[in-house]
Formats: sequence, structure tokens, C-alpha cells
Amino acid sequence: MSCMSRVGVCSRCSEPNWPKAYPSSSKGNSADPSCCIQGSTFPGISQAAQEISCSSVVSARKSKPVWTYPAQQLESEGQIPSQTQPPQAPPCQSPQDPRSDWDIVVCHGTVDPRAPGFLALKQHHHLSWGSIVAFLERAEKLLKDFSVPLATISGKKLAQVASDFELDENPPKSAILSVIKNQSTVAKILNRPGQSSKGRGGAEMAATKIQRAWRRHRAGKAAARSRQRERASGVIGASWRSWNHMARVKNTLREARHRHLENFCSRAKHLAANWNRIRTSRRTIIHIPSLGYSQGIREHLPDLAVQQNVQMGRLCDILDANVDVIYICPLPLSEELLQYYNKLLGLQAAVRSGNPEDMGDLQDRFRILTPEAINSFPQHHMCLATQLKYSPKTMQRIQVLIRSRDAYVVGGVPHADDLAVADMLDVPVLGPGPEVAQLYGTKSGSKRIFASACVPTPPGESDIHSREQLIRALSQLVVDNVEVQRWVLKMNEERGGDGTAYCDVISHLECYHWLQKEWQSHGPEGWSRSQARELALVRISQELPGLLAQHVQPVNEKRFPTWEKFLQTFLTQGGVIEAFPPSSTVTTLTVDLLIEPTGEIRIVSSGDQLHAEGPFRSSGSSIPQHSVDPAVLNSLCWRIGDTCRSKGVLGYFSVDFVAFSHPQTMEQQVWATDLDLCYSDQLALTQLLLYVTDGNVDCGSSPLEAPLGSQAVKSQWIQREGTKPPAPVSPRCAVASTQLRHSNLSGTSYNVLLQRCKARGVGFDLQEKQGTVFILYEDQKRDRLGMITIGEDLQGVLLTFARNLFIIHQEISAPNMQGETNFKMAIQDIEAILGVTAENKLKLEEEQPWEADALKE
Repeated sequence: MSCMSRVGVCSRCSEPNWPKAYPSSSKGNSADPSCCIQGSTFPGISQAAQEISCSSVVSARKSKPVWTYPAQQLESEGQIPSQTQPPQAPPCQSPQDPRSDWDIVVCHGTVDPRAPGFLALKQHHHLSWGSIVAFLERAEKLLKDFSVPLATISGKKLAQVASDFELDENPPKSAILSVIKNQSTVAKILNRPGQSSKGRGGAEMAATKIQRAWRRHRAGKAAARSRQRERASGVIGASWRSWNHMARVKNTLREARHRHLENFCSRAKHLAANWNRIRTSRRTIIHIPSLGYSQGIREHLPDLAVQQNVQMGRLCDILDANVDVIYICPLPLSEELLQYYNKLLGLQAAVRSGNPEDMGDLQDRFRILTPEAINSFPQHHMCLATQLKYSPKTMQRIQVLIRSRDAYVVGGVPHADDLAVADMLDVPVLGPGPEVAQLYGTKSGSKRIFASACVPTPPGESDIHSREQLIRALSQLVVDNVEVQRWVLKMNEERGGDGTAYCDVISHLECYHWLQKEWQSHGPEGWSRSQARELALVRISQELPGLLAQHVQPVNEKRFPTWEKFLQTFLTQGGVIEAFPPSSTVTTLTVDLLIEPTGEIRIVSSGDQLHAEGPFRSSGSSIPQHSVDPAVLNSLCWRIGDTCRSKGVLGYFSVDFVAFSHPQTMEQQVWATDLDLCYSDQLALTQLLLYVTDGNVDCGSSPLEAPLGSQAVKSQWIQREGTKPPAPVSPRCAVASTQLRHSNLSGTSYNVLLQRCKARGVGFDLQEKQGTVFILYEDQKRDRLGMITIGEDLQGVLLTFARNLFIIHQEISAPNMQGETNFKMAIQDIEAILGVTAENKLKLEEEQPWEADALKE
């Protein structure tokens, strides 16, 4: 069939049936147009399209509209934005006109098969007409489904694109848009939300889509609920398993600690039953200088490992020929330090004879072991006992060293892992259990011990845990002790003055003058029953909150810069309030005691504290103490020791006292202020002092006596044949500190420092058993050391100690690098102890230039 045969031709007018929008060029033929419509069909075009096309022709003949381009028609209808209009074509053009682009107008998704562009396109592309018609049908369907009112298809572009698709291939939307001239406008219509429901069958399609979407939504919600139930079930199951696991772990830990405690008690009984034999036989002491404070306190201790290593004097227990020592060191020691302690401990024979050539090798008597776990938990702030617990190699070595021998552990600040280590080694602990230490080792616990022992203590209140309780207790104390100017607050668990603050309350009370007047008018006896006292309580309690916030002075200002920060930690731990002695001259002293497993109580050390960094921080001691009558001190210590024994305390502990003159009677007053249930730094220094002097200390009368060397003996005694003269003794005292700091120490090796000190006369005389000995802790940072100076009288020893500090400072410092140090404060504290000015007391004949520089420091 020819191309023209597929277009309807009227039998009456012999004119092609063009749509009215494209009028024919017939010569005024006015034949009835109905003859051009009836019974005509067009292959490739749907019957609906043919019906719409024919009806449009009839209506067009009646209205005779003016011909317009499709875009103009859309603009006039207001349905799409205007497009750039091409030049108007003549109202009549032949299908064969070469100017034609064979444009095909799709109106409401329908193509007019009698349109000139359609016929021209068919005539020129009759060979590929099948693919063009197939493509056009799909385009027609798309435009109809989306209710596109008008689209103009480029015939040439249609022919090109349609050739790329097979007859049964469905072209994508992008391909259809590519052949449409007003594709931007059509694309906007296609992309409108809900547009597809406006076309043919759109309502039914939309309803179907909504139903499907609703079913998917319900199915999705059901699936989501199912997943939620599964997840909830999984979470509950995991939580249950985790809880069960945690419960099992906690039960295991609880059972282990209970077992450790039972074994601790059992071994303690065995140690008590065999103590008299063990203390006189060959034995090994395992020293673990662990600071078993709570985690929160250990985290705030600077250089925790170094602080746990300041008691190297424990090694001197080998002074007893039956004792071997295993010292657990929290730091790896270099070969230089190990050689230093080998030589120091090898002095024992030379000290006894006074001859340096008699130095021996005692390396088989002591071992310094460092747990391998010290580097495994660098951020956990573990105490030494815990690190040893997780060091199997070190534990195995200890087991080999103590095999078939009596042994026991001497720890530091008690911790639960002390018992774990002892259980693993199957040895007893010479110390209290953690529960006893926790109950009585706090500031409030020490007050309970002192109250039970009936020893004098400062006016105060313990177990403070709330702000209201603090204000109420302090108000009561101020009213009842009007003569006390300074009040001290101490946290229960802090040590070394870190958890201490003080406030001169009387100096800042606005009502103090009225209070003092009322107190004097009523007298001490009538004051407690007067109405003025009740009024004073009200007025003071109103003033105290603001007064404390403004005037409290924490000792550790770096950690507690404000009153609120101090108060928060204070109330969390609990604490005590106590009066500071109402005197300008106050001496603090420490006494170390030992409760043996048999219950025997011994005083093993005493000393007057040095305070290089303020009255609440101990930086050392002068040994033995000279501040209190030994008989008075012994009486107090026996009462405290007896009470501690009744509470289950075992091993080493120390008691702090303050001594001062009463401001009215001028009689000496002694208050017990603190109790530490652990091995103290002062006791370790005392052990070193006794080792290098071969002396002994009778703490009942407080003297320290050392035998003279052999050369001195010969000069004082006439040797007689067959007789051995008694060894003469000479009094000794010492000033010692474990807390000397100087940042410039890190720039000098220990060997060089010791050589320089020796060249300046800082050393130890074996024959005279006096001089200076250093305690070295580590060789990494090297900014701390300990020093003990020994002499015959306290005044001379204090001066020598101060002189040593200045010599060390000179040797390690330059004029422009003075460093950070507490040496200056230590010298100033010594000046205060001596009770004289620096100008007329720190003058040494051989070092006159040094004195002036020392005073400037």
C-alpha cells in the first residue's frame, strides 16, 4: 500500500482529509466535510485517536479559528509557559514542502494521522516506518498517561532516534523527551507530583498505587516491629548474658577476696604462733612499698612510681645477719644505681671496723626486683601491689627465692592486692587487713582510735559529710573555743597535706569583737549556759558560708584553686575539722610503732618534722625527737598502741603529735593529730641511719647511740693483754629528708654529682660514723633525691644539712638557670628551728662567701 493510500481521501472532493487546524489549499470547495470522515480508518493510529481527530475537524469547520502554532495555542490556554516562537508558517503548505521539519503535534496524547507533518514523515521514511510508528505509539502513551496537553515532536529527530530501537523495545522517558521540541515544558509536566494520575486511567492507577503503597507500608511496619522485637530480644539477651557474666565475675572476685582474707587470717595466726622462732631464725622479708590509696587519690599523686620508691632504706633490714631482703621496686634501676646500693650496703663490715678496706659484697643478701607489668598499664595509676599481682615472672622468681624458708610480706599503704600477692606466694603479711586499715586509717578513723585511747586531741569534729553539718559543727567549735584562731579541715583519705585546708576564722568574723566581749563577761563556766552563746551560734552560722568561700586556704592550691572544688572533694570523702594550736611555736613530731604478731608493742623510731613547704607538709625529720619528754610521749604511744591492737591493727604504723606551750599557763601541751597504718618514710630513714652508724636507738629515753670506730677506740682505751675493752658509744642525731627536689638535678649524672660533693667535703666518715648519705630513687627524670646528715648535736647537723643543700645547688645550677627547687624553703625552715636570724647563724668559717649567697637564696 502506498503512503497516500493510508491517508483517507474523500471520494466526493478528491482532497486528503487534513485536520481543520491545517486547512487544505482547495479552490473554494465547500463540499460537506462529513464525507471526508465517515468510514475512514488509519493503520498504526488508535481508534480513539481517530475518533477524537474526526470530531475535532467537524468542530473546527464550524468555528473557523485563526491558525496558530501549537506553542501559541498553549499560551492562549494558559496551560504552559510561553516558548520562543518560530517564524509563522503559511497557513497551508504541502507535505512535500522541503521547508517542513515534519513536526507532529500530539494533542492530549493523540496524534492526528492526517496532519501534513505526519504524512510527510511517512512518505520520506517509508522504509523505517514500522520503528517510527512503534516509537510514536510509546510516546503517545507516555504523554497521555501524564495528561500532557500539547507536545510537538520533531519528525527528523524522531526518525533518527526511532532507528536505534527494535519494534518490541520500550524506549525510556529520556529518549522520548529527546525528540520533543518543547521538551523542557513537557519535562516539567512529567515531573509534577501526582501527574501520572491525571491521565487516562490515572485514577484507577493512583488508587492501585496507593493500595500497594499502603500494603507495603503495613508490611514495612510489621517487619520493623518484628525487627524491633528481634533487636529488643537480642539486646535483652545480650544484656542478660552480660549481666550474668558481670555477676559471675563479681562473684568470682568476691569469692577470691573472701578466700584471700580467710588465708590472710589463717597465716596471721600461724605467724603469731611461730613469731618468737621466726624472728630469731633465718628468714626473708619481702618489702612491697606500695601506696594502696584509692584510685581517685592515686590519680592525683605526682610521680606515683617515684613516691613508692623513696623507702630504699628498707634494704637495711639486712643489718640483722639472719635477714635477707627482697625489695620490690616500682621503677627499673640502671646499673649505676644498682652498683651504688651494692656499695652502700657493702659498708656494713667497714662501718663496724671503721676501716674502708673491710667493705664486703652482700649482693646475695638482698634482691631488687622490678615487676614486668610496670609498663603494661601506664595510664591506670596502679599501686605497686597490683602491678606485682599481674607480673607472673617476678612472682615466680620470688617463689624460687623464698623456697623452703620462712618469709613474710611488709607492705606499704594497705590494699586488697597485698592479700592477693601474699596468697599467691603462700606467705603471711605483717600488717593489718584492708578492712581494718580502711576503718581506722582515715582521718575520722584516727579520731575514733584516739578517743578510745583517751589521749588529748585538738578540739574538733569528725565524719563530716554535708555542707550543713560542716557549718553547724564549725559554728559550734568556734563558739566553744573562742581563743582558737585557725581551724583546719582534713579530708579522710588524703595524705601529705594534699587534702588539707585552713582558715583563720576569728580574724574575719564580723561579730568577733561582740563574741569575745560576751565570752569574757560570762566567763568559761557561765558561757555554756548563756543566751548569748545561742545568739552567737546563729550569727556565726550566718557568716560562715561567705567567710569560708572567701578566706579558706587549701594547702594544694594547684589541685584545689577554689573553696568549692575543695569542698566538693571534702564532702565526697568525708573529713574532720580540728583546731590549730593557739601558739606561735608549734612542733610536729612522728613516732613509729610496731605491733608484733604476738601483740608486743615497740617504738621503733621518732622524729621532729621538717616543713620545707609549709606547716602542713612534712618534708623530713630530725631523728630522734627532742621536743617532748620521752616519758610523756611513751605513755601516749602505749595507750594508742594498745587501742590499735584491740582493733586488729598489726605491723608498722605511725602517730603524729603536735607540741606547743599553752598561751595562759605556758605548760607544754601534746595533742595526737593523725594516724597512718603503714610503714613510714621516717622509719626507712631510721633504718638507714642505724645501718651506716651501727647504732641503736632507745626510744624509751630517745637517745641515738653509735659505737666509735676502731681507731677511736685505740685512742681512748689502753689495750691490755688478754682483755677486750668495751666498745664506747657516742650520741648521734640526724636530719633526713626524702622530699628534696631540684629540676637541675636531671642535667647531672649521679656519679658526677657524688664526686663534686665529695670534693666539697660532702661525704661520710666511716671512723667517726658521721657525715652525709644520699638516697637515689631513679635515673630517668632525676629531679628528686633523699639525704641524711649525721652528727653529734642537733644544731651542728642542721647547719651541715643546710650547707649541703647550698653546695648541691651551686654545683648543678648556673646564674641564669636556678631551676625549680624546695632547697630554699628547707634552709628557711632550718633557720626557724634554730630560732636565730640567718645573718648571725649561717656563718661557717671555711665558707664565708657561701653564707651570703645562701641567705640571698
